[in-house]
Amino acid sequence: MKKIMIFDDDEDILDICTFILEEDGWEVGVFPDCSDLISRVATFAPDVILMDNWIPEEGGIVATKMLKDNSELCGIPVIYFSANSNIQLLASEAKADHYLAKPFDLEDLKDIARSAISGKDK
Repeated sequence: MKKIMIFDDDEDILDICTFILEEDGWEVGVFPDCSDLISRVATFAPDVILMDNWIPEEGGIVATKMLKDNSELCGIPVIYFSANSNIQLLASEAKADHYLAKPFDLEDLKDIARSAISGKDK
């Protein structure tokens, strides 16, 4: 089963994403903050990570950079998502692999998650 971790402090976003992605065949892990980020990711071993820009503790940019700078976790695709108008710039600064602007279409969420995992297999 495909595994995805979602880091977002908005419970509604976590609930909606969990419902949609579980229906699409994903095992979903949700986290409202980035505390113990490296150990959480290493333990869950996701195929894809969804990272919010305004996540408590480190913030999305720092958290994503921590993952991308970790030799064991850097290959996990990170989808950066935010309501910020400059999401593309933020995702680039964070070293994220993809980005998704909030609000997003639920089909776009599924498509970008599938795309991220298929790109990982190449």
